[in-house]
Amino acid sequence: MTAAGPRPAAPARFRPMADSTIVGPMSSRILVADDEPHIREVVRAYLEREGYEVAEAADGDRALAEARERPPDLIVLDVMLPGRSGFEILRALRADGSGVGVLMLTARDEVVDRVAGLELGADDYVTKPFEPREVVARVGAILRRFGRAPDVRDDAAQVGGDVMLGDGGAVRRAPSALFDLRIDLDTRGVFRGSVEVALTRTELDILAALAEQQGRVWTREQIGMRVFGESFDTFDRTIDSHVKNLRAKLGTRPDGGAYIETIRGVGYRAARPLDPSS
Repeated sequence: MTAAGPRPAAPARFRPMADSTIVGPMSSRILVADDEPHIREVVRAYLEREGYEVAEAADGDRALAEARERPPDLIVLDVMLPGRSGFEILRALRADGSGVGVLMLTARDEVVDRVAGLELGADDYVTKPFEPREVVARVGAILRRFGRAPDVRDDAAQVGGDVMLGDGGAVRRAPSALFDLRIDLDTRGVFRGSVEVALTRTELDILAALAEQQGRVWTREQIGMRVFGESFDTFDRTIDSHVKNLRAKLGTRPDGGAYIETIRGVGYRAARPLDPSS
């Protein structure tokens, strides 16, 4: 009987190099929902290397259950999941009132998937095949915008608005107004009187940017760079979809007009109240 040879070494676990320039707030919990084990492994490795806590789900039912039982800060959500699709999961979570950040994974060139996800309330998307670093960068961008509390001084500088001191000397931003709407970036809420208007976080950021300079015309690229940062890839219908949803939720102004006006061939602007003396 011949002696058995040495057992082959187990493949080394994939360990990417960390890049501190693309991450968001640490200790955020990310749920990666994809039915392809290799994609889950690679995305998890990159996210964990940057300090995130990561959970996984291989099908739609498990992803929805995990998101409800242990709500994450953000979900990396594949559209084509077995059981329940990514669209069904997103629709169910938004119906629950969940404001969790959602980064959709879609098939290459499937424009309808991107638009459908955004209209259901997704915050951003990445097309397959993708570079894992791009996923980490977009996760970080979403969390920095509206995940765990950012540094208020930095956020005030980015979004604009007056800054004031609150109790104990804490720095706060004064709410801004757009006709009968009150936009409060500290509480991340938009109110009409005492009633809150339910917006996704991306919709709120777009509204806040436009309302900051009422009457100024913003191109889609300017809005995208302001809200998404360098991860924005100038896909026009991304901004169009968010604005469409935003208009539907805001309804009409007290005078019957739209809060957000389209400037054909250019972009959008927040309507400016007419000067009664003019």
